[in-house]
Amino acid sequence: MGDDRLLATFVELADTLIDDFDVIDFMHLLVERCVELLDIDAAGLLLADQRGHLRLIASSDAQVRWLELVQLQNDEGPCLEAFAAGDHVGHPDLRTAGERWPRFTVAALESGFVAVDALPMRLRGQVIGALNLFRSGTGDLPGTALSTARALVDVATIGLLQERSIRNQEILTEQLQIALNSRVVIEQAKGFLAHRLNMDMDSAFTVLRRYARAHNLKLAELCTAVVDRTIDAHTLASSAAIRRDQLSPGREGERLRPRAT
Repeated sequence: MGDDRLLATFVELADTLIDDFDVIDFMHLLVERCVELLDIDAAGLLLADQRGHLRLIASSDAQVRWLELVQLQNDEGPCLEAFAAGDHVGHPDLRTAGERWPRFTVAALESGFVAVDALPMRLRGQVIGALNLFRSGTGDLPGTALSTARALVDVATIGLLQERSIRNQEILTEQLQIALNSRVVIEQAKGFLAHRLNMDMDSAFTVLRRYARAHNLKLAELCTAVVDRTIDAHTLASSAAIRRDQLSPGREGERLRPRAT
């Protein structure tokens, strides 16, 4: 990994005190940078809601979205254990993890992943979520990569918690809940855009994120406009200045891509 790129990422993750901070875009940034900078193939992020229940908030591709939902639906998996324990949970060879996580293991192997590491999003005694790192090769995550992953997660967690917890804990709770609730309208907008522009869901999300950033909009606000038909899908794609050959997953963050089943 390039030192300059890594340092730039730390700056990005620390820059959470700006006006109109977008939690969802921030979470996707964390996932993308982990895939880009670490020796992993995919990543997913689960965030706790107001009742302490984990919910999917960001993933690097469609396969990971499915795996995270498998964990939540079956109440098993490394991310859930890392969140509950507040510590790193990993397995170097999922082919031998059937007794520990039977349903998750089958799903992960079917998706081409054979090793996993999960890290909690924790600041002192408070845990707000967990990050899953997936790999297609067996073995432990190298020490340097694991240390870097811990640092990225810690910086992201501190950026979310520190200032807001000092001012008012209710503000943070409300902000995170809004981000979780916004996932519904975002998924609706992705589906609508994918249908109208004849592209896959990940490419549709790339269009939405780039347009939102270019026009200084929050993702949820833009997606609501798309769903309400107050912004035309073709106008949105044209204004985002994204060519058809740029829409393949992998160009956004270079390694963001759906995996073949």
